[in-house]
Amino acid sequence: MQPSSIVNDRIARIAAHLQPPNDSQMGDLRRENCRAKGASGGFKVGVLGAAGGIGQPLALLMKMNPLVSVLHLYDVVNAPGVTADISHMDTSAVVRGFLGQQQLEDALTGMDLVIIPAGVPRKPGMTRDDLFNINAGIVKTLCEGIAKCCPKAIVNVISNPVNSTVPIAAEVFKKAGTYDPKRLLGVTMLDVVRANTFVAEVLGLDPREVDVPVVGGHAGVTILPLLSQVKPSSSFTPKEIDYLTDRIQNGGTEVVEAKAGAGSATLSMAYAAVKFADACLRGLRGDAGIVQCAYVASEVTELPFFASKVRLGRTGVEEIHPLGPLNEYERAGLEKAKKELAGSIQKGVSFIRK
Repeated sequence: MQPSSIVNDRIARIAAHLQPPNDSQMGDLRRENCRAKGASGGFKVGVLGAAGGIGQPLALLMKMNPLVSVLHLYDVVNAPGVTADISHMDTSAVVRGFLGQQQLEDALTGMDLVIIPAGVPRKPGMTRDDLFNINAGIVKTLCEGIAKCCPKAIVNVISNPVNSTVPIAAEVFKKAGTYDPKRLLGVTMLDVVRANTFVAEVLGLDPREVDVPVVGGHAGVTILPLLSQVKPSSSFTPKEIDYLTDRIQNGGTEVVEAKAGAGSATLSMAYAAVKFADACLRGLRGDAGIVQCAYVASEVTELPFFASKVRLGRTGVEEIHPLGPLNEYERAGLEKAKKELAGSIQKGVSFIRK
């Protein structure tokens, strides 16, 4: 039989995964040793807002990612329950839960990648800007924690309105003296995922065989699919272009209305966020040729932030691709997108500077 001290230590390790106590209460059982035997090497990932509609499926999918060795789940409510649930999955990532503002710093310490889906969801009739007053404050608080506890982490911002929350994050990091534009990315992958799906439907292809660049921002007319640059190379009628552009720009509203007040695009957003997070982790690992669309600090246009194709690497964004040749329809769409984006960016900047 095993000595009782060994058994007690094993039980303590399990408890520490689910609800980590203060370090002063742990004795020799430090958090970094609370690892399942045989856990794979990989990256430490924090999900802020892990108990929400996006956060829960996002956390589940990140637990399945073989590049994740430690997964920290933070929220202001229900984090212990989500953590207990996900921790039962037989994958190698170790899961730890953190509840409330008092545990935010513990949740963030040592993270390589931080994903922020925290905030309130859209409801019928709401625009992304309607979410601003609530979500802006949430993103500000979380980014202050990041600046203090893991300033070198790659940060993926999902909280809407992304067009404004990424500039908010940038201003917080500037104030803290930790801003690195290469490490701050707004997640617009859902627009790409939708574009690939809808275009594949029109072309009769498998969506996994389709690649549609989507540039601009992450709301309404700021979402600009470049259908002239679709791979495999394809041509569309004007009617198809109007249909596809409108559906891609309003995909979120389509889901909100279909759910009839019961939620927004949580499952597809979680899928897209994990697809993008995986690309960031592969970049951190040093994989070559990792290119995705993201909303980042950019000189592609005169705007300080813009979504376009970027190459990801060990330092985050290592190259920002030019837009490439645009047709007349896309040039007109770009002007509409820039006009709308300019106001959203300034709104985010002013929230911190005022």
